[in-house]
Amino acid sequence: MEKTLSEYISQSKNIDDLKFNKKLKVAILSSFTLNGLSEILHVKCSELGVRYSSYVSGYNQYAQELLDTQSEYYQFSPDLTFLIIDVRNLLGENFYFPYDMSDDQRKSLVKEKIAYIENLIQCFEKNLNSKLIISNFNIPFYSPHSIIESKSNFGFHEMIEELNKSLRDIAKTHPSIYVYDFNQFISKHGEKNIFDYRQFHVGDIQIALNFLPYFAYDLMSYIKPITGTNRKCIVLDLDNTLWGGVVGEDGFDGIELGHSSNGKAFVDFQKELLSLWNQGIILAINSKNNPDDALQVIKEHPDMILRKKNFANIKINWNDKAENLKQIADEINIGLDSIVFFDDDKLNRERIKQEFPQVLTIELPDDPSQFSSILKDLNDFSVLQRTNEDIKRGQMYAQQRERKDLEKSISNLDDFLEQLDITVKMKKSNEFLIPRISQLTLKTNQFNLTTKRYQEEEIKNFTNNDEFIVGCAQVLDKFGDNGITGVYIINKRDKVWYIDTFLLSCRIMGRGVENGILSQILIDAKSNGVEEIQASFLPTQKNKPAENFLSDYGFDFEEIDIEKENISREQMASMTKGLTVPQIVINSEPIGGFEDLVKYFDANL
Repeated sequence: MEKTLSEYISQSKNIDDLKFNKKLKVAILSSFTLNGLSEILHVKCSELGVRYSSYVSGYNQYAQELLDTQSEYYQFSPDLTFLIIDVRNLLGENFYFPYDMSDDQRKSLVKEKIAYIENLIQCFEKNLNSKLIISNFNIPFYSPHSIIESKSNFGFHEMIEELNKSLRDIAKTHPSIYVYDFNQFISKHGEKNIFDYRQFHVGDIQIALNFLPYFAYDLMSYIKPITGTNRKCIVLDLDNTLWGGVVGEDGFDGIELGHSSNGKAFVDFQKELLSLWNQGIILAINSKNNPDDALQVIKEHPDMILRKKNFANIKINWNDKAENLKQIADEINIGLDSIVFFDDDKLNRERIKQEFPQVLTIELPDDPSQFSSILKDLNDFSVLQRTNEDIKRGQMYAQQRERKDLEKSISNLDDFLEQLDITVKMKKSNEFLIPRISQLTLKTNQFNLTTKRYQEEEIKNFTNNDEFIVGCAQVLDKFGDNGITGVYIINKRDKVWYIDTFLLSCRIMGRGVENGILSQILIDAKSNGVEEIQASFLPTQKNKPAENFLSDYGFDFEEIDIEKENISREQMASMTKGLTVPQIVINSEPIGGFEDLVKYFDANL
């Protein structure tokens, strides 16, 4: 249940943003009044531990802000911009009198308005390296042509449909542009509910104030992936959650699954879960139950949609559910703040909420027919892009469980690795691999020599630069494909190669893959007449697993205390070939050298 607008505004005034590590600058540009939206987003960001700052344009000033490179908007330099334009504003009098024009004139008008929007987008892209979310246009339920609207040649509704299609086409060719489906929002809540004529005539308020929190909830779908606060994993109870009844009491044939109305509801819920799994969401089980009884249903019940292969971790026992949940997170190697927990039992839900408030615990109703709707309404799994690895994530983690099971059955590491039958395929960066390579540099912390972070555009520049080699590793074994899980970036300097980046996903750590990748780098270097290979290790609180990798492999290194040696900045630059040393670390994340520190304070204080 959403809070009221006044509650959000009041709460926004009392937020202590300084305690949050993550930060986000949001701009709201609109053709109509959206007072209160920023305050709602502020509260919702604070609930995710995100420090929120905003810029809200003046009334109907969106075009001036985007076209004027000296505007306060560009000075604010947002990470994310919401551009909300009402179709009434865009079409003007033509919204009310579209049939005063000919068919060709209506087509020309649509082209003119799309060109206008494209011009705004071009200005944005030229002046900001950030993301723009532009709303599409709602199709009103009425038409001046009434019931013969559908027979009109390029009619009123078709005009708006063409505008929306053109926006989608623009977004497909512009990586930083996304379309928010405002038309779907109106359809979901009802035009008569959203559009209040009294509020509209008083202050050009096009979204009823009591629905503004629901609008903000939709917009958080974009904020969560940008701030890394979206969720990756759903942990599920079994009895009365994935099926009706208690299998230990009702038996295999007595549970509700498939035939009764409740049974069909549980099947629909499982289908929605499987759909998410196919998109890369991890599934796990946390159930107080007899393992044999529960696993029999999962493996053999004819109406069961989810099978054992779909679960990355299975905890079916009589242990404390909070203890089980912590083990699931540790074994999958994800944070508790990545988990959504489904359980029909209120006591279990309260236990998890008290012990792990960072877990999103869903309040399930008694009626299982509502489960699917609740799952569909969650915006916590939203992403701005999907790589092949993202799509296969659920499958990969399920395969990882099988690897763990094999590892437990074999005491000798060498025997385990031999039975895995690991294959490493080395690949050079290309347009299809760039998003995944960038993604790994941005999120890999444990086995990462320098924890340098690179956006897609930077990886693209390295890839197209003859002075660099950008490569990656696809790792396969008997259980399946782990995907692209290793990355290296090499700066070629005549007879010296410098390893700028070397990292591995946590999924494949401890299997000797890093040795295979480095061996290939050394072989390539020798064949190219390279006389020396250099690399750096920049320690953080999280990259301990990578600490001894270079020395174990025979790399000589020297630790220099720049303070004792009284080394100048120029000397450091010469010694490190331009690498910023020392690395300044804030909140466990290295931000670079002194110049980077100045930029950091300029942006955050």
